[in-house]
Amino acid sequence: MRWINFRTIAISLTLTITAAILMVSINETSYKRSTNALEAMTEIQATRSKISWLMRLMLDAETGLRGYLLTSEERYLTPYNEAISAINQDMEALRKVFVQDPQDLALFTSLTRQIERKMSEMELSLQLYRQGNQEAWRFVMFTDLGMENMDAIRHHTRDLIASLDQRGDRNQRKIEHTLALSRIGIATVTALGVLGFFMYLRQAHALQRASLREQEIQRDERNRLEAVVRERTATLTELANHLQQVREDERGHLARELHDELGALLTAAKLDVARLKSKVDLTAPDAAERIRHLIETLNSGIALKRRIIEDLRPSSLYNLGLITALEILTREFAERSALEVTANLEPVTLSDSIQLTIYRIVQESLTNIGKYAQAQHVIVSLHNYPTYVAVQIQDDGKGFEVTSMRPKSHGLAGMRHRVEATGGRLSVASELGKGTTISVVIPLNNAA
Repeated sequence: MRWINFRTIAISLTLTITAAILMVSINETSYKRSTNALEAMTEIQATRSKISWLMRLMLDAETGLRGYLLTSEERYLTPYNEAISAINQDMEALRKVFVQDPQDLALFTSLTRQIERKMSEMELSLQLYRQGNQEAWRFVMFTDLGMENMDAIRHHTRDLIASLDQRGDRNQRKIEHTLALSRIGIATVTALGVLGFFMYLRQAHALQRASLREQEIQRDERNRLEAVVRERTATLTELANHLQQVREDERGHLARELHDELGALLTAAKLDVARLKSKVDLTAPDAAERIRHLIETLNSGIALKRRIIEDLRPSSLYNLGLITALEILTREFAERSALEVTANLEPVTLSDSIQLTIYRIVQESLTNIGKYAQAQHVIVSLHNYPTYVAVQIQDDGKGFEVTSMRPKSHGLAGMRHRVEATGGRLSVASELGKGTTISVVIPLNNAA
């Protein structure tokens, strides 16, 4: 469907562009033909004017000659001589004009012969007059020969002008025909252009509607997928929280088992060692050393049991509160790792789950510092603000590139999940050689 729409748009655009090109071509062709015809008509008008001017020169020459013959005044010869000179120039110019048209050239040749005959007649009259032959020049002047020559000149002139008028009419009809064809062509091409543009607009509108429908479908699909993602995210979050709670429950169960079972066994063993100690001869060096080593081993096992139980289920947190539990946690970490640990802890009222989350974040952070940071000093801070609680664990260790940090490195994924499950935010800032800072912010409306 879309391919058909694009094909139709391509056809409509091609049709519109072709119509525009045809319109320009028709307009250019019409312009050239009309210009040529107008130039031809202008030339015809100029030629007509030259012919009329030739007739006027003939009349001026005849009038000047008659005036001289009748008055014998030389001033009448000036227009005669000027007219004779101009006639020769005008006839030469007209000959160049008519040389391209055989029909008009034949008419002009007849007119030329008649004009030359008339000029010869006038020249003969002038010579006879100057020779003093009165009867001869009067015979030439006052016979019908001069009038017949002028009538013949007028006749040939009318024929030649009529031929020029016919050429002018043909050129005018050519212009009218060109204009008519141009109007028809432009109207046709305009109609084709309008049709192409209409097809383009129609298909563009159809494509726009199809695009809108596709966008709606994509939006609905995106909303559906987002809803599915939200639903599955909520399900996964709920499952993760459930697994976290199960983990804490398992830790509590294991801590109780260790306390009840392993604690009882270690205590019974220690009591048995005490009884044996009272019955064994301690004066024997080997026996005394073994009894002492056994007691130290049992004490170490009991201490290890207590530390494991405390890690699994911090009794200090449930019995003494978050601040005291964190103080104990940081003090014991400092003793085990031989690091300097500073605790800046402000009293805060939180729910049991949030307190456990903060405790686990600090516990996991300290464990990571002990394993990887190579630090000398650690600062643990807990601040109570009006709208949120801020926890910060900062070390001066070797640091790392945060951008190259793997999603599950150093237990950060589990820490982040714990914090986000409470509606909070965990951020990590680290730089090579400048230590690491883990910051946690939990809103109070979620921490109560």
